[in-house]
Amino acid sequence: MDISNRMALEVPLISARYARRFIEFMERRGVKRAALLNDSNITDAMLDDPDASISMQEITSVLRKADWLMKDERAAFQFGQQLDLPSHGLLGFAVLGQDNPRQLISMIVQYLRVGLPLMDMELNSTGPTFNIRLLDTWGLGELNPCITKMYMGSIHRVSAEVCEHFDIQFAFPARRDASSWQSLATDCEFHFDAPYNQITMTLKGQPSQKDNVSLQFLLARTRKIAGQQTGQADETLMQVREMIMSQPGRPCTTSNIARRLDISARTLRQHLASAGTSFREVRNEIRESFATLYLRDTNVPLESIAEKLGFSDQASFTKAYRTWTGKTPGDVRKQSQKSQ
Repeated sequence: MDISNRMALEVPLISARYARRFIEFMERRGVKRAALLNDSNITDAMLDDPDASISMQEITSVLRKADWLMKDERAAFQFGQQLDLPSHGLLGFAVLGQDNPRQLISMIVQYLRVGLPLMDMELNSTGPTFNIRLLDTWGLGELNPCITKMYMGSIHRVSAEVCEHFDIQFAFPARRDASSWQSLATDCEFHFDAPYNQITMTLKGQPSQKDNVSLQFLLARTRKIAGQQTGQADETLMQVREMIMSQPGRPCTTSNIARRLDISARTLRQHLASAGTSFREVRNEIRESFATLYLRDTNVPLESIAEKLGFSDQASFTKAYRTWTGKTPGDVRKQSQKSQ
């Protein structure tokens, strides 16, 4: 492993609230806290601090010990099922304020990528059907099955409000009768030894409505559609927003999005113009929203934020963010830290 990768593993990226909930979960199963935290830099004070973050190196150290001590191979999925909306903090408030189920799924993916970056995710949709594929960008090795199960359990838990008919595929074998998994979620089908780790789900006919919900949230700006326009232009705009939200980095270009929509770049520009916007405007709105989330609610380095959002370097990101908001990324992060 080169120096840059080792440094990335040591950067505090993951909220300590996840570690605390996991350790409490293991304690209820008879595993002592000391056995999990031994030889790690994680302290009780860190676990009790809602603003603390821990590194990938620290969390994987705990998970390796836990994976060895788990007696039931389904335990990691069961832990994921306990990560409901409030467990994800900011994600919970975002979903409560979201009345568009298609964008809700995109938001779930984006927030998990930001707040719990143990794995990356790739989101694709066809009509009412969504597919989320998990991507191991850290080289998790033997920990891949354990972390995959956690993600699948949580994705199922937070998506069940608006989706049904979950098909979960694991790219590893089951150590026991696969039918025993069915009792964990009656609306799921579990498959093992699949080509990919992925979950496929279908939107319900009518999402549930929440009364008296008027939460303001940064990503609400991504729902802004000029006027009361209808038709193909609005449908295209909605699809473009979803695609940008699922992959806001460098591959997110007019030509790439047009190819995924099976239309020409010229047609894409015409549809967006009819909807009162442009590809650049839509992408910048979403970039600004997610940049602000990273700055206010994570400790992700500015250089990493710039890379995730498709900028060539930190300087380009800083310049763009100042143009959007009148503030520098450093100013926003400092202000957020002072208010905590």
